[in-house]
Amino acid sequence: MSPAPSLFVSHGSPMFALEPGLLGPNLLRIGASLSGLAAIVVVSPHWQTRGVRISASASPETIHDFGGFPAPLYALQYPAPGEPRIAAQALGLLQAADFDAAIDTQRGLDHGAWVPLRYLKPDANVPVLQVSMPHDLDAAGALRLGRALAPLREQGVLVIGSGSLTHNLYEFRRHINDPEYAQAFADWIADAVARGDAESLVHYRARAPHAQRAHPTEEHFLPLLVAFGASDVSEPRRVVEGGMTYGILSMDSFGFGLPMTGQAVVA
Repeated sequence: MSPAPSLFVSHGSPMFALEPGLLGPNLLRIGASLSGLAAIVVVSPHWQTRGVRISASASPETIHDFGGFPAPLYALQYPAPGEPRIAAQALGLLQAADFDAAIDTQRGLDHGAWVPLRYLKPDANVPVLQVSMPHDLDAAGALRLGRALAPLREQGVLVIGSGSLTHNLYEFRRHINDPEYAQAFADWIADAVARGDAESLVHYRARAPHAQRAHPTEEHFLPLLVAFGASDVSEPRRVVEGGMTYGILSMDSFGFGLPMTGQAVVA
């Protein structure tokens, strides 16, 4: 069996759940090409903890962890089952990599997980679990976290880092429309990913154009390094086109080791 891929998915605003834009249909096509998945592991910035926690609920609830959005968002559910067996394996891998890791049997799925999964696997028929981000996680640590989770892919587990390629909420809330800087940052990151340049990605805040503006805080960028760390240097790295929403939120995403069939949606 070929290993499952790893993905970095930009989930942008919670409104992505109602506004698929360019990325939604592309995720739908990618999801249709992924068969036989044993489970999906998601690392999202919306679950940050002391140390690393792994969700192990057999029936994780859908968490609506946002406020002030239209009522239809709060009615959405993603009733995927959990997978305690895979959670236990993730725990062992993380502890072996010297992470302070533990199981959480109560945690549900936050919107960083269920919003993109509504497009990727709309039938919610693949088990899903989450791995939290430590409060003190940095870029090097996110890369190491992804590398620790990488062996799960050999068992058919899709590893997803869910964040946003650009994420300036101050400008989003003030309706600032300035796509040039956001695109310059997104293009620089895409080039580093295409070259497999882990060092540049780890040091992106000092090297990428407009890095501080694109990410005033790091938590929505770090899932990219998790997905990158879970990949292998020999695998194809592909951009999943997402376009630019709200003038500043790049929805471009990345696939590592995606099947080569039906890939008209990626560059």
